[in-house]
Amino acid sequence: MFSFCAEPDILEGLQWVTCYLTTGKHFAFYASFGTVMLLLAVTAPVALLFGFGGATAARSTIAPLRWFGKGYTAIVRGIPDIAFFMFFVIALDQAFEFVRHKVLCPEWTDPIRQGNDFVVCSAAKLPLSSSPQWMHETYGFMLAVLTFAIVFGAFAANVLYGGMGAVPRGQLETAEAYGMSRRQTFWRILVPQMWIYALPGLSNLWMILIKATPLLFLLGVEDIVYWARELGGSKTQVFSYPHPDWRLYYFLGLLVFYLSLTKVSEIVLSNLTDKLSKGQATMGGESQRKAVAS
Repeated sequence: MFSFCAEPDILEGLQWVTCYLTTGKHFAFYASFGTVMLLLAVTAPVALLFGFGGATAARSTIAPLRWFGKGYTAIVRGIPDIAFFMFFVIALDQAFEFVRHKVLCPEWTDPIRQGNDFVVCSAAKLPLSSSPQWMHETYGFMLAVLTFAIVFGAFAANVLYGGMGAVPRGQLETAEAYGMSRRQTFWRILVPQMWIYALPGLSNLWMILIKATPLLFLLGVEDIVYWARELGGSKTQVFSYPHPDWRLYYFLGLLVFYLSLTKVSEIVLSNLTDKLSKGQATMGGESQRKAVAS
């Protein structure tokens, strides 16, 4: 039988949960979802730009440029992502500070490398120690974007290189027969047609990029994985809201988030593939032609 005696306990429990989910740390947790989405929104086009540059360089008739394009793809793809993230961010940060040190502090006589320490003048620090916290966070985020873009740009370069090679040679020969220059053939014939051949690989790369976003915590960015681990861990009475280990529930929430994001991505990419396949001599275009004919 229902008892009204339990009602105060229920109300107290709801009040506790409401207060618990509206703490400052939880709002930071909610904001970290926006950080992940912003990373994807910024990194994807930048990585695609890096990949397009790498693929174009790898096809160049100029040998040093061709070596650079193929070397960039081979080296980055051959290094484990975690190792690259752990090393490259430190190296990039120190490279920026080294250049600033040489420009801003030419009178400095002490060695920059002092054992295991990397010591530059205070004016060369990035960001400055007097800078507000948001500048430190923005700088760390931009380093993360650049690192992700370089890594996934190398994979995109390999995909785009294959897409360029898949464009029928007859299309390019026809353009040349009509008097188009090499540059006109590249931009008007090759580039517009390569996307349908590269899209399956780029779609897989986008999914991998989504799954790689938890690596943000390696770069010092407080992402959703960091906050899930921080908030879900057991809290004792010294905390305002003590609770047992709830990391399972927090990470289940992340599971739902990532599955939802990948599902939406699949729908969007499938529609994009259908749109680009119209009139193309590809498997997707042939399937559309047969569907219309039947």
